[in-house]
Amino acid sequence: MLILRSSPPSPFGRKIKIAASLLGLSDQIKIETTDTNDPSDSIRKQNPLGKIPALILEDGSALFDSPVILEYLDAFAGGGKIIPREGKARWDVLRLHAIADGIMDAALLQVYEKRFRPEEHWVAKWTDYQAEKVARTLDVLEAAPPALTAVPDIGQIGLACALGYLDLRFEGKWRAKYPKLVAWLDDFATKVPAFEKTKAH
Repeated sequence: MLILRSSPPSPFGRKIKIAASLLGLSDQIKIETTDTNDPSDSIRKQNPLGKIPALILEDGSALFDSPVILEYLDAFAGGGKIIPREGKARWDVLRLHAIADGIMDAALLQVYEKRFRPEEHWVAKWTDYQAEKVARTLDVLEAAPPALTAVPDIGQIGLACALGYLDLRFEGKWRAKYPKLVAWLDDFATKVPAFEKTKAH
C-alpha cells in the first residue's frame, strides 16, 4: 500500500487526496499525519527537505512534492486522466496548476511570517508583497475562470485547493471581490465530493 505523509491543513496534501479520489485510488493509499516541525518525525528521513506531501512507495522510496506525486498517480491510474498527455491541453493544465501552486506558496509564506517570527519582527513589506501575488492572480482568474471538465484535471484541483486554503487561513476574505471564482468553487465542490471530505477545520 502507498503511504501519503501529509497534514489536514496542507493544501498541497489536499490536492493529492482529491486526485486519488478522482482516480479511484483512495483505497490504495494510507494517509499518515505528519508534523514537519517535529525533529523526530520520520518525514525528515523520507524527504530530506522535511516537506509534505510525500508519497511512500511500496519499495520504501519516497516521491515529493505534489506535482511529482500527481504525475505518478495519474500514470499509476493509466495516464491521461488528470494530466493531458500532449498538446495545448497539457500545457494549459500545467500552467493553471503552476499558478494555483503559486497562490498556495504566497499564502503559506504569509502564514509562516506570523507563525515563525515574533510579532516585533514581522515585515509588512514582505507579507504585502506575497498578498499582491495572490490578488493579481485572482484578478486574472476572475476575468476568465477555467472550465470544469468531466474529470477535473490537476489545474482545477490545484485552484480549488488554493481557494480552500484562502478560506482556511484568511477567513475567506477573497470571496467579496471574486464572485465568479466563488461560483466556480461551489460548482467544483458539488462535482467533487472529496473536496468537502478533505476540508480542514
